[in-house]
Amino acid sequence: MTIVALGHDYWSVLGHGVAAIALYAIIGLALMVLGFYVLDWTTPGPLRTLVQAGRPNAAAVAASGVASLAFIVVLAIYSSSGDLVDGLIKTLVFGLLGIVAQAISVRVVELVTGIDIGAVLAKEQYTPEVLVVAAAHFGLGLIVAAAIL
Repeated sequence: MTIVALGHDYWSVLGHGVAAIALYAIIGLALMVLGFYVLDWTTPGPLRTLVQAGRPNAAAVAASGVASLAFIVVLAIYSSSGDLVDGLIKTLVFGLLGIVAQAISVRVVELVTGIDIGAVLAKEQYTPEVLVVAAAHFGLGLIVAAAIL
């Protein structure tokens, strides 16, 4: 019979890990919820209502915005190199920066491409223009996330 002894700091390390997961999850979720509401507020048309109504273009834009912000949150956590306070601050600051960058990027894409995003989001059927907006969200999320490293 083999007995495995726990290290003297086992419970401390475990507690630190549990606290880190809980705090990162709370901040990450708060950033994604805030990001969605900022996206909703800055996008023509009531994005949340359009998503709930099953509009595929609105769902694609909302999903790409949330996924983009998740990239930023994940790399902010990854870059913290084990320092919990540093990681939480980076996650919060970089997440907020990502939200602002996303809100601006959608308006820039609309201006540059001439896409009427409000009209695209309201359509009941998928339209290819939504791919440009979704790509802008993904691209910007990757850019901000890579800048964190």
